[in-house]
Amino acid sequence: QVQLVESGGGLVQAGGSLRLSCAASGRTFSIVAMGWFRQVPGEEREFVAALAWSGGRTDYTDSVKGRFTISRDNAKNTIVLQMNSLKPEDTAVYYCAARGRGSSRILTRELDYDYWGQGTQVTVSS
Repeated sequence: QVQLVESGGGLVQAGGSLRLSCAASGRTFSIVAMGWFRQVPGEEREFVAALAWSGGRTDYTDSVKGRFTISRDNAKNTIVLQMNSLKPEDTAVYYCAARGRGSSRILTRELDYDYWGQGTQVTVSS
């Protein structure tokens, strides 16, 4: 099992920045991919960013490209989502996810992930 704990959410004005962190513990050696998703009440969870654990390749949903950056802190088994130029439409609960089987790759579908964090609220005011 892998446990994931997110931190760093909060309230920020439009145009501001937030940095989300996701700390992984447990069977971290099994992790092959990690990602961030977000969900607005009444809507489906959507893909935001993904990172292949080996090699560090990344991918983003179109709406955040150029504004968000996903990265990995190897020493701490942590991934970070740096969010700049935030917009009110970025308001959501952000979830960290990890896959603990198979080969290292980019994964953008919710069903491809095995483990999920509890979520952290990000609110962007206009």
